Amino acid sequence: MATGWNDKRPLSPHLSIWKWHPTMLSSILHRASGIFLYFGLLKLCLFLGFLAAGPEAFKKFEPVLYSPLGFAVFFVVSGVLVFHLLNGVRHLIWDAGKGFDPKVANVISILIIIAAFISALALSAVLAGSMQ
Repeated sequence: MATGWNDKRPLSPHLSIWKWHPTMLSSILHRASGIFLYFGLLKLCLFLGFLAAGPEAFKKFEPVLYSPLGFAVFFVVSGVLVFHLLNGVRHLIWDAGKGFDPKVANVISILIIIAAFISALALSAVLAGSMQ
């Protein structure tokens, strides 16, 4: 007895079934960081444009670049850039067929997030040192 066309279809798990884990977070952050880097590239283009226009033009942009907002944007963009790079390397490792064990994948995801944050701190410290 056929009850309907939908009875034999497999059900996809809903988000309420899945538990959050670092690999899931890393995957979502990788997509978001790719989008965010597009906007970070706009700031880089402004910086290079003012730099190429000469010292007088760059002096107009310098207060924005070295302001607290500019410093915060640099911190975020540098952290996002390092995260996206390291996560891309993780994907290359996966393409080679390595690192699929859930425990290993979760540890690597956590390490990538921590390394990106530490790198952003280090790069921001270098910027802060150049501001003085």
